Formats: sequence, structure tokens, C-alpha cells
Amino acid sequence: RSPGKLALSLAMLGSLGLAACSPRGPAAPPAVAADGTATPAAGTASAALTFTPCMLTHPTRLMSLKAECATLEVPENPSGEGRRITLSIVRDTAISERKAPDPLFILAGGPGMGAQEMYAGTAAAFGRSGRDRDIILVDQRGTGRSTPLTCDLDPDGELLDGRETKPEEIDTAARACLDKLRAKHDVRQYTTSVAVRDLEAVRQALGYPSINLYGISYGTRVAQHYLRRHPDRVRSVILDGVVPPGLALGPAIATDAEAALARIFKRCTAQPACRSAFGDPTATYRSLLAQLRAAPREVRLPDPRTGEPRTLRFGHRHLAAVLRLSSYSAAQATLLPVALHEAATKDNFTPLASSLLMLHGSLEGSIATGMHYSVVCSEDIPFVGDVDRARLGTTYMGTEMIDTLQRACAAWPRGPVDADFREPLTTAVPVLLLSGADDPVTPPAYGEAALRGLADARHLVLAGEGHGQLGAPCMDKVLRDFLAAPAPATLDAKCLDKRSSPAFFTSLAGPPP
Repeated sequence: RSPGKLALSLAMLGSLGLAACSPRGPAAPPAVAADGTATPAAGTASAALTFTPCMLTHPTRLMSLKAECATLEVPENPSGEGRRITLSIVRDTAISERKAPDPLFILAGGPGMGAQEMYAGTAAAFGRSGRDRDIILVDQRGTGRSTPLTCDLDPDGELLDGRETKPEEIDTAARACLDKLRAKHDVRQYTTSVAVRDLEAVRQALGYPSINLYGISYGTRVAQHYLRRHPDRVRSVILDGVVPPGLALGPAIATDAEAALARIFKRCTAQPACRSAFGDPTATYRSLLAQLRAAPREVRLPDPRTGEPRTLRFGHRHLAAVLRLSSYSAAQATLLPVALHEAATKDNFTPLASSLLMLHGSLEGSIATGMHYSVVCSEDIPFVGDVDRARLGTTYMGTEMIDTLQRACAAWPRGPVDADFREPLTTAVPVLLLSGADDPVTPPAYGEAALRGLADARHLVLAGEGHGQLGAPCMDKVLRDFLAAPAPATLDAKCLDKRSSPAFFTSLAGPPP
């Protein structure tokens, strides 16, 4: 077991991300070299690339998507000197014979998740949009199949035994990951400022005169910076779980997560059945957190993924991970009050431990560690000011995540960040912003901050939702309608008002009838 590695893993999953599973599709197709700076004539789509049939597999393995795959070589260093790296590109071709000339590029979260694995789990949300326009999935450099910068942070699949991680263990784990990666890669060259050059190279190679962008979480940062660099090439933008350009992610994550949890528990107390069954879940969670800080619980249970027997020493950091990751999804959040109640009143930690194994397992391997730290250590941590440790100490996440990130970034080399990267973005390009009212990582206030410089934009905030709005009923229609006619002010999004928040489980058997 490596406590330092797991601390890095939990901090990485806590800093940004989209709670989506990764598919395990076929191997990447053979490389087709092309000059990343070539500019094919408009209308000669795919002229510089050769696509071959391929499949994207849904994380559940229950379905696969037919697509087309290609690769593009680009310089690792934008100067053009040194080694070249391979970008993996997937095209989900529109079925209409009269398809729109401008595709939709999908940008994944993390930082560190590949667009292709994200799409395989969320393709239904883009089903209507994909009838009329191509969907392009470029695994950002360092992720997915595009020269991934990966480190095995938890090689034996074990979780912590409940003890605190020592600072030197974090240092050792970060340096081991860095030493492994920089033997073959210049890890400085995997920042957002470099990645948007790749996106433009792909657009040029495909020959599209203009494109549409959908970004989720960290992907909204990429979308906004591409729009800043290439405004004449962007027809419309959808930002889901918005990271405003000037925000340095770090300390606020703990307070934002605490606020989201409070809103989730407030919804429980507003539902008579939930309030009657559990009273005030906030008091329950705080009591449990104090108990687990004093002494972890040993939990024996069958692994919910494999059925194999497992034994965990479930501590306060495990509880924090369950609270944090469950808050991403409104459906997953409905399980929290009953799981906390079982632990507090019956000393039954199996529901919480099962959730930990499921949530951690669903994300394991989906985030490219090295790329994540190359971005965060260049674009976020250097701009974190004084940390209000007393305030963070009142949250369930505490200071551990920011402490871990700062220690890891002390060793990680910084990469290039454009001089205007953190400046407010001003544009007249149509932009649709989406936020969940209970988002624990990119709350609606972040969308409002990004909205200030957008001349033609609209911000939709979905009550009771968490991080990422693709699963909301009728969102597929809203996305299709916006892409068909990107006019934010007149977009008909009334169908979203008919949603209802899922009922909380009042027992392990489920919600009340």
C-alpha cells in the first residue's frame, strides 16, 4: 500500500473532474502522420487525415458506438523542436445527408479525462445533435489515447488503512510519478495554452471553416481559451459546469463542497419522508466525522464491483470522499442520508464503504495523473493566495486537498501559460452556460462570473442538480436546438422546468412509494 499515492489520487479527483466512467475500447488505430500546421482549403474536410472504422465501448460494456478513428502528429514542444506526439481523433459522423458544415467538438473534464471515454458514457445526450452535424472527439494531449501521461497511484487497488498520510509520503509519490513520466516526455508541454494549439491543428487538418464547442468542467476552461485564441473559428459554445478564466482552483473547493452538501441535506429536510426518517443529516454527518477522526471503523464487506470479500479501515478521509463524490450527482446524493443514518445509529458502515468502492472504482484509471498535475501546477496552484486554514478546517474536506496539491506542485515543473490566460473573456460569440444549483466544484456563481464578458449568452441553473447537466431530462433537445440556431435569448428551455428532484432513499430498500 502507498498512502502517498492514494493521497495524490484523492486530491486529484477532488480538484476538478466529471464523475464519468471510462470505456475500454479497442487499441488506437495506426498513426497517420500529418503536419499539424497545414491549412487545407475550406470544405476539404478530412483531406489531411485518414479515418478508419472503430468502436467506442460504453463503460457498462452493454453497448458500443460505431465511429471513425484517425491520428494526427504534432510537436510536443510548440516550437517544433524535438519529439512529436500523437493525438487520437474520433469522428461520430452525422446521419443526415444534408448535415451542417460545422461540427461539435467535445472537451472533457478532469483535467485528465479523455473526450472519447467521456463521450462513450454520455453519447445519448448528444444523440439529437449528432443527427445533423459531425461530433469530433479529440483526446487532449496527455489524456486518453493521445500520449497519455499516466501513473499508477494505487497499484494494488487497496485503499488507505485509515491512518494519516505523512507529508514525505506525498513528496515521494509525486516525485516517483514525475520521474517516470519525464524519462519520455516534457511534462511542461501539456497545459491548456499548448492544448488549444492542438485543437486548431485538428480543425485545420479536418478542413472545417468553423466549429462549435461543448466543454464540461475543466473542458470549459479549454473552450474559453480556444475561443480567445480563435474567435473567428467558433460558431457557438456550450459551457457546462463553468470555470471562469481568472479562477485559481484550490482552497474554495472545500468550501464550495461544504455548501453543496448543506443544500443537499436541506432538500432532504424539505421532503417530509426524509425529514421524518433522518431528522437533520447535517448533524449526523458532523457527528460521524468527529468519531472517525478519533478512530476509524473496520468494515468487512463484499466488494460491490466483484463480490470478493474486502476489509477496510474506514476513516474520516473515506467519509469525505463519499460525501464529495456523491455530491456530483443528484441521484447518488439521494443515498447519503440513509447511509449516514445506518452508520450513526446501527454502526453499519457497509453502505458508506460500498459507495466508496463504487465511486472510487468508477473513476480509477479515467484520469491521466501527469496531465492533471501539469495543468493544475501551472494554471492554478501558483496563483493561490493566502489560504484561510481556519475556515477550511470547518469543512469535511479540511485542508488536506490543498496541502496535498501544494506539496505535489512544489516538485512538478511549470509549463507555458499564455499571458492573457487569466484575463476576463469578452466575446460576441453565442454562449450557453449550464450550472447545477448543488454543484460541489463549479457552483452557479462561477457561471455568473464568466457571463459578465459575454455579449450574447444565457445562463441556465438547474435546481437540485450537481456537476454536469447532460443527464437532465430533455437536455438533449436543448443542446440540439441551441446548436441549430445559437440564439441564447430566444432558446426554448422550458422543458427543463418540468424536472423534479429524485426522492431520497428512506431505507436501504429505496425511496418511499
